[in-house]
Amino acid sequence: MKILMVCLGNICRSPLAHGILEHKVQQQQLGWEVDSCGTGGWHAGEKPDMRSRAIAQENGIDINTQRARKITADDIANFDLIFAMDASNYQDILHYCHTDEERAKVKMILNEVHPGMNGQVPDPYYGGPDGFKKVFEMLDEACDKIIEHYR
Repeated sequence: MKILMVCLGNICRSPLAHGILEHKVQQQQLGWEVDSCGTGGWHAGEKPDMRSRAIAQENGIDINTQRARKITADDIANFDLIFAMDASNYQDILHYCHTDEERAKVKMILNEVHPGMNGQVPDPYYGGPDGFKKVFEMLDEACDKIIEHYR
């Protein structure tokens, strides 16, 4: 199983989702591949936001080796599941899809917790540290559900 987490700049939400799921996958020895990217390339090559790294570290997860990158058409072909953090990311990802099979891979991550509700993971970039904590908690729960649903 190859899973891709996608947000806007790939420095806040998707690196956290990537790190959380990768940590859980390793703990459960599932052998899944997890990666992340953004729909925009402004931060390509940068480490995750220091607040994302801090909240991950507080929870025993190291995301310091991740580097931001922009989504590509190859990602659509190469990943089994692609999780969008919000509706805007979801729509942007769909622009890279050419078939119904590819579009079926793209999902809203919070639908794993609340099916069909199309809940959105808020972008914590312009908020304080509490926003990153809330986002971590949302993604932690969603990643548990992903493992439950797809293992």
